[in-house]
Formats: sequence, C-alpha cells, structure tokens
Amino acid sequence: MRRIRRQSYLPVGDVAKLDISRSDRIGIPEAILAEGKDSADLVAISLAHLQATGSVIITRVSPEQLRLLQSTKLPEGSRLEHNSKARTVVIRPEKHQAKMGTVGVLAAGTADIPVAEEAAVVAGEMGCNVISEYDVGVAGIHRLFPCLERMADVDALVVAAGREGTLPAVVAGLVEAPVIGLPVSTGYGLGAGGQAALYSMLQSCSVLTVVNIDAGFVAGAYAAKIARQKAYSQKQL
Repeated sequence: MRRIRRQSYLPVGDVAKLDISRSDRIGIPEAILAEGKDSADLVAISLAHLQATGSVIITRVSPEQLRLLQSTKLPEGSRLEHNSKARTVVIRPEKHQAKMGTVGVLAAGTADIPVAEEAAVVAGEMGCNVISEYDVGVAGIHRLFPCLERMADVDALVVAAGREGTLPAVVAGLVEAPVIGLPVSTGYGLGAGGQAALYSMLQSCSVLTVVNIDAGFVAGAYAAKIARQKAYSQKQL
C-alpha cells in the first residue's frame, strides 16, 4: 500500500489525470478512450501518455480524431499504427517487443469483427501472439472446427458473438484454454443491442468468463493477462 501511494498520476491540464503506473501495478496498460473527447484534448492526453510510458493505446477513434493524430508530430523513434476495423490507434517505438503467450480471437459473424479486432489489438500490444479467425458462428458450425485445430495451443480465447451469442458457450465446451465471452451489439429484434448475447453467455452451462457488451479492450486485456502468466510459469519451469 505504501508503494501504491507513492505512485503518482500525471495531470494533463484540467481535463485528465493519467494513471501512468497502471501497467507496472497490475500488468494492464491504461488505454485512452477517444469517444466523447475533444480532439485537441485527445492529442494532448495521448502525447503526455506517450512521453511518460513510451507507448499509448487509443480506442474508439473517430475519423476526425484520426486525421488530427496522424498530422501530429510524434517523438523521434515512435510510429502510429491505425487499425481501421478496430478503430484503434497505437503509438509506440518502432522496435518490436518480444512476445510471450498466445491469445486466440474468434468472431461469430463478420459484423462482430470490429469488437473482436479491438480485443486482438490490445492482446498484441500487451506482448502476446494473436491468432484470429472470423465468421465461424454456429449457423454453420462446421466452419469452427478447423479454426479450433489451429488454435489448439493458445493460452486463452476471446470469443465475440452478437445476435443470440451462442458461440462462446460452444467453444468453452470444446477447448481446455480459458474462454472469455465477448457479447457484441449486433443483431436486431428482441434482445437487440447485445442484450440477448450477454444473457446467453451469462446463462451458459459451459464454464466461461463474460465481459460487458462491446468491451473489446477488457476481453483482450484479460486474455493477455492469462496468457502471459501461463507463459511465464512455463518459462520458470
């Protein structure tokens, strides 16, 4: 507790207090949610985080915010990577970090890809190898099995699904690796907006963990934390 109290935050004007010690404290970096932020504030916050920690993950980036970030002068040796599907921006040094642990990411339908991609980006930036397979929902379940064979050795799985959200429960009943169910706000009719998917995953008789609707960052970070700890334990042996 004394060590935590000594760890300070970094104020950015009167709009933000950055938790720059979060990664050291809990193993998960602070991400900057771009949605709802003034573009100029977003740039100032991002640059301050980059200066303090050496990298920054920005989620839910709008086209206007992206253009401003891309036109911003970055510190020497840093590069900006934009994932258009995930709507993420990552700014970090050009050198590649060593990878530890493997996370698998599955999406039931093509419409679920953006949220699944956000999870994949976060897991990759947390130092994990990532294997992704998309459009493998239960309406054509035969598509799933070759993908699971490819992911036989992953340390954790993120499974994104909208509509009725069945896929995570099916996968959790087939694999040994921990499964994180990621409900997505796709689909329509009764239970639209991801509610049916969320309830389905929470009611699963298969054993899985479930995050909130469209919580790609949380799912990716949790999977990466599991994968890294497992890989570290195996390395110690």
